[in-house]
Amino acid sequence: MRPEKLYLTDIVEAAEAISRFVMGESYYEFEQNEMMNSAVLQKLTVIGEAASRLPKEFTNRFPEIPWVDIIGFRNIAVHEYFAIRWDIAWVAATEEVPVLKEQVKKILREEFTEK
Repeated sequence: MRPEKLYLTDIVEAAEAISRFVMGESYYEFEQNEMMNSAVLQKLTVIGEAASRLPKEFTNRFPEIPWVDIIGFRNIAVHEYFAIRWDIAWVAATEEVPVLKEQVKKILREEFTEK
């Protein structure tokens, strides 16, 4: 099993990619752009997959992060692709992912930085 630090780094890197993808774009532009939809969805899936690989004992220490929701979104994206609501994906990409990125960066600093 990979160390938690690597999964957390995957989350941060995917979040940064999402930020680059949606920077300066509106919801309308996002909704109309199949390539952007696919790119954002793929990175949201990476975030959910990385979150699902973290041990329960680890995620329980950070209840402020909605791990279950993150993993649930990934499951919908992978198993029920045609049920994806793009308005929800947009909110996740533009509002929730930036918050998650900062929360995970804080965990990386506090848990994995050499003292």
